[in-house]
Amino acid sequence: MRVAFAGTPDFARVALARLHAAGFTIPLVLTQPDRPAGRGMKLQPSPVKQFALEHGIAVAQPRSLRLDGKYPDEAAAAREALLAAQCDVMVVAAYGLILPQWVLDLPRLGCLNIHASLLPRWRGAAPIHRAIEAGDAETGVTIMQMDAGLDTGAMLLVERLPIADDDTTATLHDKLAALGGRLVVEALELAACGGLQPVPQPEEGVTYAHKIEKAEAQVDWSQPADAIARRMRAFDPFPGVSAQVRGETVKLWRGRALMQGRGSVAPGTVVAVDASGIGIACGQGRLEVTELQRPGGKRLAAADFLRGFPVEAGERFDS
Repeated sequence: MRVAFAGTPDFARVALARLHAAGFTIPLVLTQPDRPAGRGMKLQPSPVKQFALEHGIAVAQPRSLRLDGKYPDEAAAAREALLAAQCDVMVVAAYGLILPQWVLDLPRLGCLNIHASLLPRWRGAAPIHRAIEAGDAETGVTIMQMDAGLDTGAMLLVERLPIADDDTTATLHDKLAALGGRLVVEALELAACGGLQPVPQPEEGVTYAHKIEKAEAQVDWSQPADAIARRMRAFDPFPGVSAQVRGETVKLWRGRALMQGRGSVAPGTVVAVDASGIGIACGQGRLEVTELQRPGGKRLAAADFLRGFPVEAGERFDS
């Protein structure tokens, strides 16, 4: 089976590596154009491009695939490359571009998407973040037959995964990336013998995982402590959760919710300080913050943070 691949970040690289290791012929990879990154803001290839180049796989990086769009020449070149690749199927994972109908129709088996949620819950851009933020008990990976809608295609394979109490987006991402890589190999092996059975998504239970915005990093102390603690895990490693104290923006990376013991003080007020953490009053309960970071500094355990930035009860962490 000849497999075209479209993806960009590390989540997609894991799947590409599994497909390569499984022995599928991969004549072409589509990925986003190189982006500036790092202190020098030099152009950096995506993780998918890096893997493809290391393994001698041809790469195309169109800014759009719309033949009638802003970059028609790039889209036309990508179309010629896909036609020349003579692929049976395209696997898509966190590519970042909308696939027009001509792409969906080109491979004889269509386009299969690796989606990091239990569809139809958390369609959209940030399913891992939003599942943790919402307090979901489980998530998983859905291999989906792509159509023209936003994550609306029929489900081909689904596998569930519990969300641990200490999972962050970083840790859950790695688990789901590994699961997605294994599951898409299984899907292609079944497709080769006609063993995939598409199942339409339920009409009920649809939710959208909207893109994470930097503005969401500001903590809202009027929320319950457990909701803030979930957001801290959901926004680790990006964009983090932050608050202002003594004129500095401090990142709050880890903490635990204590749903009793806030007292009558205003939300955002420090109610307890010791080596284990900084207790901050919330709308309900209090949050014991155990890992923090000052601007330009490293993430530090509360005891180390307090040695360089002593905080006392009665001070406020403002939104």
